[in-house]
Amino acid sequence: MTDHVPATETHAAIALAPLGAGGKHLDIVRMALHDPIALGKLARDQKTPESLVVIDISRKRVLIDDEQAPLTYKEFSLLQFLVLREGQTVNREVIIEALWAEGDEDAPVARTIDVHVRRLRSKLGRYEDIVRTVRGVGYRFDRHADVTINYGVAQSPDMI
Repeated sequence: MTDHVPATETHAAIALAPLGAGGKHLDIVRMALHDPIALGKLARDQKTPESLVVIDISRKRVLIDDEQAPLTYKEFSLLQFLVLREGQTVNREVIIEALWAEGDEDAPVARTIDVHVRRLRSKLGRYEDIVRTVRGVGYRFDRHADVTINYGVAQSPDMI
C-alpha cells in the first residue's frame, strides 16, 4: 500500500545549458543550483585576465586590477558571507549572528553593519556596487561582469 498526502504535487526540475556550454550534465545542474564545488570548478577552469576584480575565497583576499585590496579580516568575512549567498538578501541581524560570537563585546548593533558595509565599499572603489543595499531589509551580492570568484575547495565554516 502506498501512502498519499492529499493535495500535494510532485515536480521535477530540469537545468538546460546553451549548446556548446561544455561540462557534464551533473556539473551544469550543480552550477544552476549554485553548488559551491561546481562554482569553484568553473572558476578554476575559466581564464580571468579580463576580470578586474577577483574575490579569492580560498586565499581570503580580493584583487582589484591585480592589486590586493586592503580589507580587514571582518571586511573580508562580510564580503565572503554575502558572496556565498549570491542573489539572496541578508538582513543585518543574520550578518551579526554569523560573523560575531554571542556575547562578543565588539558585536555591533544592526545599524553598525551599515558602517562596516560602507568601509568595505570604500575599499572596493569603483566596484562598490557589487554589495547592494536592499532598503529596509539588508544587503546582497549580485554577480558583476568584471568580478570573478575563486571558491577553491574549502567551504566557509558558516556554511557547514
